[in-house]
Amino acid sequence: MLVSEAKVDVRYAETDQMGVVYHANYLVWFEIGRTAFIKDLGFSYAQMEKDGILSPVTEIHANYKKPLTYGDQAKIFTWVDEYTGLKVKYGYEIRNSKDELCVTGNSTHVCVKKDSFRPISIKKVFPDWHQAYEGQKKQKQG
Repeated sequence: MLVSEAKVDVRYAETDQMGVVYHANYLVWFEIGRTAFIKDLGFSYAQMEKDGILSPVTEIHANYKKPLTYGDQAKIFTWVDEYTGLKVKYGYEIRNSKDELCVTGNSTHVCVKKDSFRPISIKKVFPDWHQAYEGQKKQKQG
């Protein structure tokens, strides 16, 4: 199973009055991790959009364990939790520079046509993506 890793240096602007990373920034970091994961599989979100397909979030969860602070580095680990051919559920872990678990989460996505927002079958429209995601699912369960 592929687990992609991306790193983000915590910037001052990402912290709140308490000096810790503002919770919504973790959702942005999930996106950074997801984009890195897709790139590691050999694909491109940008190319998908050029092909007229979007991948909106339909559900998202985050569980905050330990705060990150300014000057630390967030390590974002991303993988495929579930894949049905229509929906993809990505799993995430964010760790600090001491490798302490700070956040866990997941996001669920579907692919839709840009002009109509109608769902599409990943298997039919992007057979290479489908095969790669099926392979990730089988590796996880196997």
